[in-house]
Amino acid sequence: MKCTSCGEGQLRPGFIEGLFRAHSCDQCQGDWILIEDYVAWKERNPDYQFAEQIEFGNEAEDSKRALFCPVSGTLMRKFRISASSAHRVDYSVATGGIWLDKGEWHLLKAEGLAGALNQLVTQQWQQQIREDTSQQNFADIYQDKFGDETYQRLRDIRAWLNNHPQKADLRAYLMAEDPYSAER
Repeated sequence: MKCTSCGEGQLRPGFIEGLFRAHSCDQCQGDWILIEDYVAWKERNPDYQFAEQIEFGNEAEDSKRALFCPVSGTLMRKFRISASSAHRVDYSVATGGIWLDKGEWHLLKAEGLAGALNQLVTQQWQQQIREDTSQQNFADIYQDKFGDETYQRLRDIRAWLNNHPQKADLRAYLMAEDPYSAER
């Protein structure tokens, strides 16, 4: 198969770190992985733990342009790996394959996501990323508006208030323009 990313190299059969089948480009070192091969390996190795505390530099590439599935020739979709990373993996719905650019497998390991490769392309995973990103965007807005110290104090007060058994009464007291008046 011809490489979907660089268009020059050939995808050669092999294994990712000797674990599960993949096809690697002999030019750009990208990897084509069929989810079924990955899942079959996981089922045979349920106790396998990817190493923690992996040293990882910034050598992971991320193809920005649309890629075509090397098997079906259809356009692949890009899926974010997490809310904290801008990296995206390319997924072929037609064949159930994932394209990892050079260094992305090591990035997935460093992010603690190598054991969840098959989950990255699910609707639930992507929805959670959208929710996390939205929450972080609001946090950034509040932090910019209030400043670091005030925002942290507000978060502490909010946590205390939400865990207090009389939180409804406390909120009413705080929201009342004059909490010492019988009139509203």
